[in-house]
Amino acid sequence: MLHRYLRATFWISYVAAKSAGAAFLFGTDATTLVSRQDRVWKRLAKRMAWPLLFRLADQVIVPSSGTRNLILSLGLPRERVTLTPYVVDNDWWTAQSARVDREAVRASWGAKPSDTVILFCAKLQPWKRPADLLRAFAKANLPNALLVFAGEGPLRQQLAAEAVALGVDSRVRFLGFVNQSQLPAVYTSADVMVLPSEYEPFAVVVNEAMLCGCPVIASDLVGAAQDLIAPVCRKFIFPCGDVPALAALLSTTARDRTLLQSIRQLGLAHLQTWTPQRNVSATLEAIELAVPRAQGKKPTGNELQTGASKSSVSSARQS
Repeated sequence: MLHRYLRATFWISYVAAKSAGAAFLFGTDATTLVSRQDRVWKRLAKRMAWPLLFRLADQVIVPSSGTRNLILSLGLPRERVTLTPYVVDNDWWTAQSARVDREAVRASWGAKPSDTVILFCAKLQPWKRPADLLRAFAKANLPNALLVFAGEGPLRQQLAAEAVALGVDSRVRFLGFVNQSQLPAVYTSADVMVLPSEYEPFAVVVNEAMLCGCPVIASDLVGAAQDLIAPVCRKFIFPCGDVPALAALLSTTARDRTLLQSIRQLGLAHLQTWTPQRNVSATLEAIELAVPRAQGKKPTGNELQTGASKSSVSSARQS
């Protein structure tokens, strides 16, 4: 199962698998042909090359619905694509969250019990668009709210200066780099997390936050939005770059704690359908479909029916 098709090891493995009659599975986490540093020629090259490339796989494995839709748009038949969900260790995150002293962490940030804590948790990089959140926070004018940035990056000084210029610096906190062992405390102590990225193939921070009981607002270019946020609250997905729309969402969450509590519970329930166990099961399904193809046979009706049935269940859970 390989993703680095531009490297020689990919092709060496492909030739070795074919020579041995072994199944060859690979995939991608891309949800669009547009890369982070977009070049028109790259898009055109992918449009021509990727349909040929993915037909080399005995079964294509994808981590999200967005990626599956992309692969299907390239002309691959549905039965050749298996969704193996992008997951984290659900049990670890929920167990760590349960140990957090939420009030103490919030107090260390200077948050009052009645404050709404809005979290940004990612590197402070341009494509993550943290400035969109800062500007939306200022536009929403939320006196009883705190904006917390967890992460380090080249935009930190710019964001700090802009917070001063916008007159919200007293309600903005920069935590800097946060080790993974400390992230459960950060997620659990926030009321909502926002991910405004313009390029984000999936974003497992969404899994992590939701498992810690923190609802997530994300742009429509975040891969996890379709699989993890839409089934819980589609209104929490906004058009990337639309600062007024994000400001309106922040205002809604700040004044409606009941809504947040409802979404928190729905999110935790939904994550029980997006688990490591499901990933393992789907991977075994992909192998069962790939092996007959590698041996020059077509998968039997039962194998295809089993795969289609599991895919139908997955789609139903995500709708």
